[in-house]
Amino acid sequence: MALTKWVIDPAHSEVLFKVKHLVISTVTGSFSKFDAQLETENEDFTDASIFFSAEVNSINTNNAQRDAHLKSDDFFAADKFPQLTFKSTSFKKVGESQYELKGDLTIRDVTKNITLNVIFGGIMVDFYGNTKAGFELEGKINRKDFGLNWSAVTEAGGVVVSDEVRLSLNIQMVKQS
Repeated sequence: MALTKWVIDPAHSEVLFKVKHLVISTVTGSFSKFDAQLETENEDFTDASIFFSAEVNSINTNNAQRDAHLKSDDFFAADKFPQLTFKSTSFKKVGESQYELKGDLTIRDVTKNITLNVIFGGIMVDFYGNTKAGFELEGKINRKDFGLNWSAVTEAGGVVVSDEVRLSLNIQMVKQS
């Protein structure tokens, strides 16, 4: 079978993360500049090869001071490491529309293998004749595994930022002819 290439439709995609703040509430952030490519020989996307990148300077938590701190050496060190990347190592179908995506996530200068749960939303042709495929991805990482080590404790002994970061991506891909 021939290799089919897909690219991300950024206007219909979002890359979100959630982290506990003071252990009592959740802060949501996003990246506004990102790119992804997918290549597959199979119509059901099994064993697809996937590459994703996001520009660290596009991070947005709806708080300019927090965003600046996240871009600093305490966290992402955006000046030294302007992108985070993900390269798949496997994409396996585990249910009717469920997949397991494994791959190497690189943040700063640290690469770790992670697993994401994927729900395939299906394929549709849009008003302009473009074939689109939709995916929802969920997973968790420990930020300290990637060198995002800044930490603080409140006077009462509470943690300011949890180590666990939940990832949530809604991705629409466009088939290339």
